[in-house]
Amino acid sequence: MRTAPDSPPRSAERGAVQRNRVLIVGIVAVVVAFGGYLAYSIIEPEAMTLNGIDLDVYRAGGLIVRHSRGFYNARAYPSPLYGWTRSGKDSLQFTYTPFAAISFVPVSLVSQAVAKHVSLIVNIAAILAAIWFALGGLGYARDRVRVGVTLLGFAAVLWTEPVMRTMFLGQINLVLVALILWDLCQSDDRHNKGFATGIAAGVKLVPLIFIPYLLVTRKFRQAGMACAGFACTVLVGFVILPKDSAKYWFGGLFASSGRTGFVGWEGNQSLDALITRLAGSMTAGKPIWLVAALVVAAAGMYTAMLLYRAGHRLPALLVTGLTGDLVSPISWDHHWVWIVPGVVVAGHYAVTAWKAGKNRLAGAYAATIAVVLAIFACWPGSWLHTPKDAPYQFGLIWLPPQTTPFGPHGTYVNIDKPWFYEYHWRGLQLLTGNAYVLAGMAVLLAMLLIVLFLPASPTASRSTSPPA
Repeated sequence: MRTAPDSPPRSAERGAVQRNRVLIVGIVAVVVAFGGYLAYSIIEPEAMTLNGIDLDVYRAGGLIVRHSRGFYNARAYPSPLYGWTRSGKDSLQFTYTPFAAISFVPVSLVSQAVAKHVSLIVNIAAILAAIWFALGGLGYARDRVRVGVTLLGFAAVLWTEPVMRTMFLGQINLVLVALILWDLCQSDDRHNKGFATGIAAGVKLVPLIFIPYLLVTRKFRQAGMACAGFACTVLVGFVILPKDSAKYWFGGLFASSGRTGFVGWEGNQSLDALITRLAGSMTAGKPIWLVAALVVAAAGMYTAMLLYRAGHRLPALLVTGLTGDLVSPISWDHHWVWIVPGVVVAGHYAVTAWKAGKNRLAGAYAATIAVVLAIFACWPGSWLHTPKDAPYQFGLIWLPPQTTPFGPHGTYVNIDKPWFYEYHWRGLQLLTGNAYVLAGMAVLLAMLLIVLFLPASPTASRSTSPPA
């Protein structure tokens, strides 16, 4: 007897074929995207692909901790932690928390050459992990579809400038994003949910934005756990590095954005940087930024709260991460790796809308993904006008001329001069040079407008329904 077309065995067979297709397409996409990256790494010199300058600062922090505890002795890395300056024209200093320096001790146990390649592997794993955890937050089961979508997402975001820049510098932003997503995408029944987010904030302070998010969504226990995790990092810092911790927390270093260099440098894609560039002065722009940051922070938390209440919990998390990038005084281009889960979540909503027969909505999501990828796309520096002394600069935000007739800029120095080239942008230069922060503002505004008319998700426990 023939099996009916709509019988369970035939339906299960079709489902298995579709799952296999998603997995196969994901594998092919990764081979193409990562194969291109490997080819690029072979063709270009290491200075273009794997510089590791920030990783070197991490290693220095770890070496100083070892030196201060008597486990390591080298004149090049003396205590105190915040008195060290990296040799060379950049004159970088250690700007992270004392706990961050303690966390970087393992990095200091290997050479810089080894650390760079280990960092690359860790960052690749962090991309995959961030996407995997985001899909879990959307309700995906641990099956071939989730693996295939994870690989597709990896291929889509690998060639974005924030991701490439993170790998180039040896940064840890992708690791922190993965850690936060793992933590906050867990079931609310997990008693220590939020603690890992506090740990992430103990390394870099920007994740503290998730504490107000947990409060406005009435997750008071998880907010308390996040505060506890952060407090533990501060305590560990005082136990191991008491003098450095006192200087950092009581001496105001935690609020000193100037230690990182010129706030208005184009590599800084925050509201503070945008306003500084428009005002033509760090001093003149600061009062305006304080007001703007409060307004944007309030709008971001309100939007996240509405999304959460509507049952779209993962988009609420992503809006919070976006708000953190906007209101932080310093949001370097590599801080914008929140686009990694953002692109994947938008893709999920596009597919869900398409399956529901909402083709226009699906097209709108697809168009949004295309625009975001275009804005944050990465091109080899040789395609642009990149100066020879800064071969790492590639992407839309680096298009404006990086010089003026009057003199050089002050990228790594906390000074403010009227001839810095960022103060002389005009027309299209203002759009490209501020592309990330402008895109972030546009997305936040769009999400706020959408959520005001957003019907609640059919189930409050999962965020699998697309905004409609």
